Amino acid sequence: MAELAAELETRDLAEEAPHRIHAPKFRAWSGLWPKVVAVLIAVGVWQVAAWSGWRPANVLPAPLPVFQTLFGDLSHADFYAGLAMTLRRAVLAYGIAVVIGTLVGVLVARSTILRTAIGSAILGLQSMPSIAWFPLALLFFQRSEAAIFTVVLLGAAPSIASGLLSGVDHVEPLLIRVGRVMGARGLRLYRHVILPAALPSFVGGLKQGWAFAWRSLMAGELIVAVGSQPSLGQQLRAAQNLADTSQLVALMIVIFIIGIAVDALFGALDREIRRRWGLLGTEA
Repeated sequence: MAELAAELETRDLAEEAPHRIHAPKFRAWSGLWPKVVAVLIAVGVWQVAAWSGWRPANVLPAPLPVFQTLFGDLSHADFYAGLAMTLRRAVLAYGIAVVIGTLVGVLVARSTILRTAIGSAILGLQSMPSIAWFPLALLFFQRSEAAIFTVVLLGAAPSIASGLLSGVDHVEPLLIRVGRVMGARGLRLYRHVILPAALPSFVGGLKQGWAFAWRSLMAGELIVAVGSQPSLGQQLRAAQNLADTSQLVALMIVIFIIGIAVDALFGALDREIRRRWGLLGTEA
């Protein structure tokens, strides 16, 4: 009986092995095909709208000339220079926002007085449209990168701080008590217990902060022209002034793709953290 059981177990493992090998491919495809179908449907609706004559071709171009313009832009050095400038601004401003938002979130979370004083102000800043800060930023810093960075920071940092505060507020009290029993106090308690437990919500705040930062940056580059090299926002403005709708839509697609790519990175980070924290359950 023991030999028979061992043989059956070996046979089952051999039958399951190919499925285990191909499981990652199946999971990747199952996550990819709905997005591909959604893109095809969107392009199809776009093509039908262009065929309908609802708007002239110079206002609503068909997908083909837009994609031709897009691939034409990919062969121009000026496009990549503007893209690099925009990404540099985005990374730098977002990095500063992460530092400021994290420090503010930790300080407010640790201090009841600060929570009472500025907790609601953080939520108010988060809900305030970033574009509303531009007139004041332009008065302070004129037409400079400092004005753009200021608006990006005011848009992103409150969301990051709010995400950290939300994560800290939802840490299990039992976990905090266990940490204190094990000798974690003050900053050690936050470093080794509270902040790791709040990490899933904090990543959500980082993701939301990036969305605010990216939108604020695009708005800033549309309004403020800085430097001789046109950024993505300035290229959008130039396409609008020239009434070049194909170029305009092509640049919008580039901005959209960048947003999706960064969102996918945050999604992968969030899934990995939740997997490590045991929040995804067990896979069948």
